[in-house]
Amino acid sequence: MYKYDAYDKTIVAERVAQFRDQTQRYLEGKLTDAEFLPLRLQNGLYVQRFAPMLRVAIPYGMVSATQIRKLAEISRRYDKGYVHFSTRQNVQYNWPKLERVPDILAELATVEMHAIQTSGNCIRNTTTDQFAGVAADELLDPRPYCEIIRQWSTFHPEFAYLPRKFKIAINGAKQDRAAVQVHDIGLHVEQSSHGELGFRVLVGGGLGRTPMIGTEICSFLPEQHLLTYLEAILRVYNRYGRRDNKYKARIKILVKALGAEAFRAKVDAEWQHLKDGPQTLTEAEIKRISQHFSSPDYIDLPAESALLQQHLQQDPNFRHWYQRNVTGHKVPGYAIVTFSLKATAQAPGDATDKQLEAAADLAEQYSFGEIRVSHQQNLVLADVQQDHLYTLWQEALKFGFATPNIGLLTDVICCPGGDFCALANAKSLPIAEAIQRRFDDLDYLHDIGNLDLNISGCMNACGHHHMGHIGILGVDKKGEEFYQVQLGGSAYNDASLGKILGPSFARDVMPDVITSIIDVYLKHRTPEELFIDTYRRIGIQPFKDRVYASNN
Repeated sequence: MYKYDAYDKTIVAERVAQFRDQTQRYLEGKLTDAEFLPLRLQNGLYVQRFAPMLRVAIPYGMVSATQIRKLAEISRRYDKGYVHFSTRQNVQYNWPKLERVPDILAELATVEMHAIQTSGNCIRNTTTDQFAGVAADELLDPRPYCEIIRQWSTFHPEFAYLPRKFKIAINGAKQDRAAVQVHDIGLHVEQSSHGELGFRVLVGGGLGRTPMIGTEICSFLPEQHLLTYLEAILRVYNRYGRRDNKYKARIKILVKALGAEAFRAKVDAEWQHLKDGPQTLTEAEIKRISQHFSSPDYIDLPAESALLQQHLQQDPNFRHWYQRNVTGHKVPGYAIVTFSLKATAQAPGDATDKQLEAAADLAEQYSFGEIRVSHQQNLVLADVQQDHLYTLWQEALKFGFATPNIGLLTDVICCPGGDFCALANAKSLPIAEAIQRRFDDLDYLHDIGNLDLNISGCMNACGHHHMGHIGILGVDKKGEEFYQVQLGGSAYNDASLGKILGPSFARDVMPDVITSIIDVYLKHRTPEELFIDTYRRIGIQPFKDRVYASNN
């Protein structure tokens, strides 16, 4: 993984000192709330319902065992002994004291971590596939390009105060595991007929109040032009994006207002001033960054492990876990393991300090000391020998990582909701737990099959409810918490936005609502048909008829 150079270390150290001074001046009354707001936001600090929230960057979801241990230590010393992993592959502290935040940032700097540009109207953390570099279906490892974008976008003076926040994602595999179609800029690796590598460029995707699928503005961008083309897009947005209404300030609104052809024309015109200029990527620069992401010291192993096959035959519990939580690896004899952070009654995406330390120990023992954070709010060990899977599973059981539900209904994506966030209309965590308890039967879950359930506490869509096969949105109804249900979303190659089922529901009937939806699916599905396939075939009406007949 990428290691900081002298420039990185200097930048982060100077930012810590700068924010320490800013915080002290604010606490002394020398800065107003309005003056302090943009300063704290670009250092990842929010004011939540009960306490500040600090969001720490995990660039492209990669973190070392040493860094994970530091996150655990900070959670004990400055917070309440746990962290929350977000859908943007970052990590959040929900209870830091404002006056101690500079101390936290200083601690993070000692392990090459920071909170720079994790909030505010700037270019946020660039994300990618949690299996990047090891996926069997990968065309190109996207992580070096994520790092190139990170270095280019950090403190970029032209894009420090954009009309609104800005998110970029890159996918390098055949299957989109980075949700590139719902980002401000989505980059999908392509290979030309001549073997040249480049990117399909999508612009104007996003969720929130006005969800949209991104629009293709370039079918093939050669890799050397990546930064100059991104800069052209950002310049057009910075110039023409609305600043009079924050709800209409995202680039997706601009793309829609101008139309794809007109927006593309403006980008191309701007690009003529930048193309082949100083920010054109050279082979040497791409190679330099790529060297940070070279393969670890894999050993030669048989493609199939006899020991693994033996354990799979002898232990059905291990077999269930293997089927759900283990993914194929591009290197023979290795596997990718996903640690579930979705045990019933555990807040989705949360991990205690003890769990973090255990994950660090297991990463060092089994996976070259590295951990990935997934968009689904789970943790990943990317390089595990097949012979070690059974022992790793036994260890994972001890620390609550081995729930065999990856990709199933109880693998809920969920924002912190009204329990923490001041923007939320309703609580998310109790809904997630109630649904998990209702479907706490692994045989039944496996029979239902792959199904994405996403929950957001408000229209900001931090839980990506628009992209869930089943999406749940918390709404305020005359001062009471209610929940709107959507069906048919997808974050993959076949990306789609969910459609609203109908009027919202009270909290106590939500497990019954989900049960009714599942019953309709099970009644109408054909053999081997997944929920999303059945929904697309039969439409929303059968679900609507059943749900409102049963729960009104």
